[in-house]
Amino acid sequence: MSKDKTSLNSNLHKANKAKNDEFYTQLVDIEKELKHYKEQFRGKVVYCNCDDPFESNFFKYFALNFNALGLKKLIATSYKPSPIANTQLGLFGDDKTLEPVKGRPKTNANKFIINEVSDLDGDGAFDLRDIAEQLKANKNNEWSPLKGNGDFRSEESIELLKQADIVVTNPPFSLFREYIAQLVEYDKKFLIIGNTNSITYKEIFKIIKDDKLRTGYTNFNVGMFFEVPDDWEKFHHKNENGKKIARVSTSCWFTNLEVEKHKQDIVLYKKYNPDHYPKYDNYEGIEVSKVQEIPMDYKGAMGVPITFIDKYNPDQFEIIKFRKGDDEKDLSINRKCPFFRILIKNKRPQK
Repeated sequence: MSKDKTSLNSNLHKANKAKNDEFYTQLVDIEKELKHYKEQFRGKVVYCNCDDPFESNFFKYFALNFNALGLKKLIATSYKPSPIANTQLGLFGDDKTLEPVKGRPKTNANKFIINEVSDLDGDGAFDLRDIAEQLKANKNNEWSPLKGNGDFRSEESIELLKQADIVVTNPPFSLFREYIAQLVEYDKKFLIIGNTNSITYKEIFKIIKDDKLRTGYTNFNVGMFFEVPDDWEKFHHKNENGKKIARVSTSCWFTNLEVEKHKQDIVLYKKYNPDHYPKYDNYEGIEVSKVQEIPMDYKGAMGVPITFIDKYNPDQFEIIKFRKGDDEKDLSINRKCPFFRILIKNKRPQK
């Protein structure tokens, strides 16, 4: 791992410990991933429950594409109020020509509920200016303060969650276990960003094993660029607005929506040769160090890297367990432990 990557991941670790999870997702990354799910959003209520509408590109994406996606409703709440909230309602931070909305508190977290987007300013386009005008006029949309701080675990947020069909956001990495548990408890569809290492959490792995969680379309190993706080030590570049942008290599999309790549078989071309696939000391299975080297004809258990999850087709493979042998110690070969492995079995081994 390069020095820069080590520093970035160290920053992420420190942020998690301090619960400073203010990583703003770039619009280009949202557009790149969400273009694959358009039909699954039609007629749905979308909830962005970790998103300040004034700063979140998730809110911006769904607001601008409200009609194109055929959304029924868009709801957004944030953990704390935006520093620019309630100062203007133009392009949510870019347009200072519109007057402030009177009577809006500056200290509360807010909720936005969008029921329709229409071309109120007559420029022939649907954009954030139209939403701003509708919010000012209170025309079938709502902007109101929350009683609490907007935490996704609060009663207010949970009541909004109950109304939602699909939750889409970048939740706090440090609270990922709790966040996923809530979505599962309320049986919600979701498309969220998380730390790739969360695959190794026993709570998350179980959901993957049960085929209730899968990776999205964006390549598992690419990582993502985020707008980070001003005090971030190492960053990749500054954007056109002077905001620091950093690459977090351990980040990817997780969802329980339909993902076509997880319905496609992994192409296997190697045959089993005992000389090439060592056996584990503490489990009846073989070590496969690369996903592309999974033997097509092996019927038993195989240990594969966690990158397998990004290609996993539950119709082709069965996930058995993670990391541990029969003695519940880490899998080992000649008493040495390889990298963490997922034990799998081919459901349709070729003869």
